[in-house]
Amino acid sequence: MRGWLTLPARLRLRRKRDFDAAYARGRRLNDGFFTVITMANDLGEPRLGLAVAVRAAGGAVARNRLRRIIRESFRLNQRALPAVDLVVSVRPKARTVAARTLHESLAALWRKVAETTP
Repeated sequence: MRGWLTLPARLRLRRKRDFDAAYARGRRLNDGFFTVITMANDLGEPRLGLAVAVRAAGGAVARNRLRRIIRESFRLNQRALPAVDLVVSVRPKARTVAARTLHESLAALWRKVAETTP
C-alpha cells in the first residue's frame, strides 16, 4: 500500500527547462513565507515544482520538512487549481513557523492562483 499518498511524476516539474520557462514567463505571488510562480500549461492539470534553498530553509531536516508540507498542501488542494505549472520557493521566515500556519499560507496562495489564472 506504499505510495498511495505520493505525488506522481506527472504532477511534478522535473526538467530544468520547465523551471526556466516558469521563471521567465510566470506570474509571481508572494506572502511572508512563500513565493509561488505560476504559468499556464496545456496538460489539463496542475504541476508542482519545489525550489527550497539552503539559504532560506536551513539544513536538510528543515528543508525536507518544508518540502513535505508544500507537497501535502498541493496534493490536498490540486483539484481546485487550474492547469498551471507552479514553482514554490521558501522564504527564510517559513523556517521557524508551525506547520499549521504554513498550510494556511499555502491554502491562501492556492486560492489566489485559482482566482487569478484565466
